[in-house]
Amino acid sequence: MEEILNQLPAFVEQIRDIREIIISNIVLIGQIPAPTFREQRRAERLVERLADFQVDDCAVDDFGNPVGIIRGRASSKSAIFIVAHLDTFCETTSDTLYTVTDKAISGMGVSDNSAAVGVMASLPEVFRRLGMVFESDIVLVAPVHSLGPGNLKGIRQLLKTWPTPVRGAICLESVELGRLNYYSDGMIRGEISCSIASEKKMGRHHQPNAILIIHEVIHAILKLRLPQKPRTQIVIGKIAGGFNHGQEAFDASIGFEIRSDSDRMVKELYRDIKDIVNGINKTFAVDLKLAVISHLNSTQLAYNHPLVKCAARILYRLGVEAVSEPSETALSIFLQKQIPAITLGLTRGNHFHQDGAMVEIEPLFKGIAQIPALVAAMDSGMCSHE
Repeated sequence: MEEILNQLPAFVEQIRDIREIIISNIVLIGQIPAPTFREQRRAERLVERLADFQVDDCAVDDFGNPVGIIRGRASSKSAIFIVAHLDTFCETTSDTLYTVTDKAISGMGVSDNSAAVGVMASLPEVFRRLGMVFESDIVLVAPVHSLGPGNLKGIRQLLKTWPTPVRGAICLESVELGRLNYYSDGMIRGEISCSIASEKKMGRHHQPNAILIIHEVIHAILKLRLPQKPRTQIVIGKIAGGFNHGQEAFDASIGFEIRSDSDRMVKELYRDIKDIVNGINKTFAVDLKLAVISHLNSTQLAYNHPLVKCAARILYRLGVEAVSEPSETALSIFLQKQIPAITLGLTRGNHFHQDGAMVEIEPLFKGIAQIPALVAAMDSGMCSHE
């Protein structure tokens, strides 16, 4: 491991030498919109870029996931996956325009997760410049249908049908450099919507107001008692309703997320919220509905697992402080399948999920340097208990 760590300063400089290739890939791929369930054009462009870099096998699979395989020297070795989700929170279907300066790349979706996808497309050239050849197959995949209602379907489907053993996985997120995730909380993300029936919309007075009914729901949720252990949280992150200042609201909704390191607690709180919705529905005789958007099980790689320890040592040698938090990425799907995995951040940025989203260029070189160093450690068996 020490030999790999000693190479990190040279890795950073050699990666900086192909700065223009990396930026070009981020821009060429990121400017193509990829809302969840509508990622096809971006998937095709990514496969084209991988083919340009002479990846051994690259194609869009039957589910829509773009996949590239860099063949290793030993066919008996289990594959190493490098993953960066393809879809973004942006709902636009028109091509966007990225702005590149000496210091930053700006544009919708660049910080989640277009920069990471562009970096992944550049990895074949990164490995070539560093003179790195591996024993294991390196599988580059940008899963579709990852965010929100996509519920990580792309990576779930890929792993369900993958024909060979998987040694481990590195999940890439554009931000934040220093991110080192090795566990995920149990989670249920849902929406509660209220709609006033047409026969109750007549007249100006004494009709139900959907916003006020949703307020009753929020008030009841906030009264739920949450334990300190297991660590548990309910986040109400979205609210919408009404269309006119002087008109009673006929429709309103909230989006919420239950998180806990206990799957049992997540399920109990969901049942409590379901009871709240059913009770208020009967009280006000409106159309109040509860829907699950996505869910995850609580999973964890031990903090002293060799993969986590290797990643932490790499960050330390790069002069970057490691920060560990729960992750809702493909990490959780790998861990559910008993495949060691971590999530890494690649650079720093601002204004996530907004028009002014940006990522810094200079920190990218350290962020990318993590990847070949960790892949080399995994390929040599340093990151497993085997």
